Amino acid sequence: MQKSEIVGLTSAEANQILKSEGHNELPAEGKRSPFSIVKGVIGEPMFALLITAAIIYLIIGDLKDALVLSGFAMISVAITIIQEWRSEKVLEALRDLTSPRALVLRDGNPQRIAGREVVRGDIIILAEGDRVPADAKLVTPDIILTDESLLTGESMPVTKNADTDNMIYAGTLIVRGSARAIVTATGLKSEIGKIGQALHSVEMEQPRLRQQTKKIVMIFALISGVLSGLVVLLYGLLHHDWLQGALSGLALGMAMLPEEFPLVLTVFMVMGAWRISKVHVLTRKASAIETLGSATVLCTDKTGTLTQNKMSIVYLKADEQEWSGDTAEHISPEIMHLLKSGAMASKLDSYDSMDIAFFENPLLKSEGGSHLKPDFQFGLQPSLLMMAEGYQQDDKSYNVFAKGAPETIAKACRLSPEQTQKILGDVGNLAKKGLRILAVAEAQLAAGMSPPDSADQFEYRFLGLVGFADPLRENVPAAVAECRTAGIRIIMITGDFPVTAQSIAAQAGLNHKIVLTGDEVGKLDEAGLQNAVKTTNIFARISPDQKLRIVQALKANGDVVAMTGDGVNDAPSLKAAHIGVAMGLRGTDVAREASSIVLLDDNFASLVHTIALGRRIYDNLRKAMVYIVAVHVPIAGLALLPLIFDKPLILTPLLIALMEMVIDPACSIVLEAEQAERNVMKRPPRSPSSPLLTSSALLWGGTQGGIALAILGAMWVIAHQNGMTEKEIRSLIFISLIIINLSLILINRSFSASILKIFKHKNPILGWGTIGMAVLFAIIFFTPFSKELFNLGDVHFHDVMFALLAGIISMVLLEGMKPIFRGKAFN
Repeated sequence: MQKSEIVGLTSAEANQILKSEGHNELPAEGKRSPFSIVKGVIGEPMFALLITAAIIYLIIGDLKDALVLSGFAMISVAITIIQEWRSEKVLEALRDLTSPRALVLRDGNPQRIAGREVVRGDIIILAEGDRVPADAKLVTPDIILTDESLLTGESMPVTKNADTDNMIYAGTLIVRGSARAIVTATGLKSEIGKIGQALHSVEMEQPRLRQQTKKIVMIFALISGVLSGLVVLLYGLLHHDWLQGALSGLALGMAMLPEEFPLVLTVFMVMGAWRISKVHVLTRKASAIETLGSATVLCTDKTGTLTQNKMSIVYLKADEQEWSGDTAEHISPEIMHLLKSGAMASKLDSYDSMDIAFFENPLLKSEGGSHLKPDFQFGLQPSLLMMAEGYQQDDKSYNVFAKGAPETIAKACRLSPEQTQKILGDVGNLAKKGLRILAVAEAQLAAGMSPPDSADQFEYRFLGLVGFADPLRENVPAAVAECRTAGIRIIMITGDFPVTAQSIAAQAGLNHKIVLTGDEVGKLDEAGLQNAVKTTNIFARISPDQKLRIVQALKANGDVVAMTGDGVNDAPSLKAAHIGVAMGLRGTDVAREASSIVLLDDNFASLVHTIALGRRIYDNLRKAMVYIVAVHVPIAGLALLPLIFDKPLILTPLLIALMEMVIDPACSIVLEAEQAERNVMKRPPRSPSSPLLTSSALLWGGTQGGIALAILGAMWVIAHQNGMTEKEIRSLIFISLIIINLSLILINRSFSASILKIFKHKNPILGWGTIGMAVLFAIIFFTPFSKELFNLGDVHFHDVMFALLAGIISMVLLEGMKPIFRGKAFN
């Protein structure tokens, strides 16, 4: 090794390399500025429709309507901006929390610097608990253990030393030992960086809801255009006033345009994100909520997702006596002595998951024992996979406890070949169950004697075997069962060994009969892989690029894919999936920024709750869209009737704007708060090709609107026959429309339940909404300014009773027709 490598870089050399190669960090692609969020929201076709509508109103000279529409458009944009900006702030806090600092040699002296300032050629000083800041090569002979689970998915620590496996990687954790290493790659040139670069070639899936709403808008626009053209033609031919005909046609077109759609869609997604946050899930992209509700396949990592990513002792064997993890069963003295001895051979403040497992074992905790500081200890060596610690007794002798690889401990105990073979046979059987095995031994060193040079030179007595496993999260089996009931297939994709993957899959309740390894996946072409993923639920020893291939194969088969993960190795597949779900507590920045949803508590069950909420949100959104279709029919009809019969306008443009931008969206929020349908997680996912509104749903909405229009039209005729004034008729029809609006809300609260059962469903928003409508009604009709603004007349008691009767009639008629459409409109 050269002298410069021993003392590290000088500050001048480090600054020069930093300037030429850049900082040791990945581009924060997921971070969005307020301007970019605003640009993205305003660029949406639905928001563009709102602004266009306002411009048209401005062109025809109605400044009030233009300002009202523009104001509501800006409010809806602001809601989305606030939600997305809050999500970005949470991610930024997570990013800062996990940003490592590094201890390096600069100018021959140790210096603590920001991880982003580490450069190639730096000598980094690493100790237990340190996060490796960059890819590096070990330069000292020490043996260390590293946790590479965030990079590889492997839950067990990996042994590293300068002679054999001497490379350590950015983002990994030192769990035992200390060492020095020379940095070989930083930033995008590190292994993490290479995966980050791969993300640039992966396109994130566009939300299907956005695509479907575009189609709905096109349908509305087409119908609106045709009817508006007919109005212009008929008015011009009948009244010979083509300019007025054009303005009337434009008014009808605006009455039919779905101005509510963007606002309702935004409110549903934002409220959905809020509801999901209550189960500790951060929604980075609100539109991903509905996609998760339609997921057909959930691809999940094993380590840290299904499992706790920590080792626990699940098996003990001493003198032919066994313990299999049941704390309620009787514990023999031999088993307890084995456990205590293993703990005495462990370091108390260690980062090693197996050491921690000894001290967190409930049997040892129940004993209330304390751990003494050892008087001497032997660490792991590349050629001797065991460690030992010695404790001086009152008589000056020493009790020595050792643990390590079973074959190493057996040799140190000088067991016979037959005894060794039997122990290794037990180890093999336990390994088939996915357990990691250590052996434990003890020895005595007489008073006055000095410890030998090596840990294997004591006179050991073999005590037994200790089995470790990364335990399954407690709520995973129930979550898996719920997914199965909901028709969602779960696939485990892990970098761990097949035996371990099968063991965890069996505990979780997954189908684990067929396992495909990374080597086998590598031999398959795309067609072969697409066929294999149809029947395989467990993939083991899988590399990051193979994870991506599996996700793409599932998508090619027509599945809607949700992918969960926490490590850097998950990032490309998270981004490629229809919906990427990252872990928030232990997940990497790369994984979080490639995802659409982040589980803040790393709880797999939270994801299942999110799926259920996603389905509920989508169901309620469909109800709201049917309601909007229904309410547009009478609004458009009431705009058309006066043109046909040459009567004054029933609804002024400002009243139409009030209905479509305030009252209708407010009523839709009632549907957003509606409880989930009884079968929300007992039915298969909806087809990816299923439209938001089927033809039957549109027909059901049109039928509701048609009945409402017929009732309002009859009231309009009766009012004219009774000699009511223009303003009185307008007031009567507007009150009746509001009340019929409420009846439409009640009808659409549930797909299946009758209206009598619906009243038993709790929905506090409905009560507050009804009060709000009454207050709005009072303000509009009983303040002179509002009456003048909306060009309304006086309201009498019999007018209100007439309007209530209209609402009841509409509700009774629609309730009678509901069974006809129940199966067709929403299946």
